[in-house]
Amino acid sequence: QVQLVESGGGLVQAGGSLRLSCAASGLSFSTYAMGWFRTAPGKAREFVAGINRSGLRTDYSESVKGRFTISRDNTKNTVYLQMNSLKPEDTAVYTCAAGYWGGPSFRPAGYGYWGQGTQVTVSS
Repeated sequence: QVQLVESGGGLVQAGGSLRLSCAASGLSFSTYAMGWFRTAPGKAREFVAGINRSGLRTDYSESVKGRFTISRDNTKNTVYLQMNSLKPEDTAVYTCAAGYWGGPSFRPAGYGYWGQGTQVTVSS
C-alpha cells in the first residue's frame, strides 16, 4: 500500500531552520506531484508548498515564500521542505501529500495520498 512518512520535525527557536523529509513507498513516485500542507491548532489545513513531477515547477503560499524551499529526489522517492527563518506562527503539524493536481497545486482535492504528519514547534 501507499505510505508517506514524514520526518525532521521538532522544536526550534524563532529564526532557526528545519528540514522536513517525506519518504514515499508503494507508488510510482516520479509520476506524482507532491505537496506540503500544515495544520495549526484551532485552524484549518493550509497549503504550504507544491512541486511537480520533474521538480521544475514549485509553488508556495505567500506566508512562506522566500523562507521555505520544496525539493524532491526521484531517485530516493523523497520530497523535502527546507524551512528557514522560522516564526512562531509556523508552528503546526506538517503533512506531505501525493497527487496529480488536476488544477492549482494548493487544492487538497488534487492529492490522493497523505502522510500522518510531523510536528514543528517554533518558540519565541
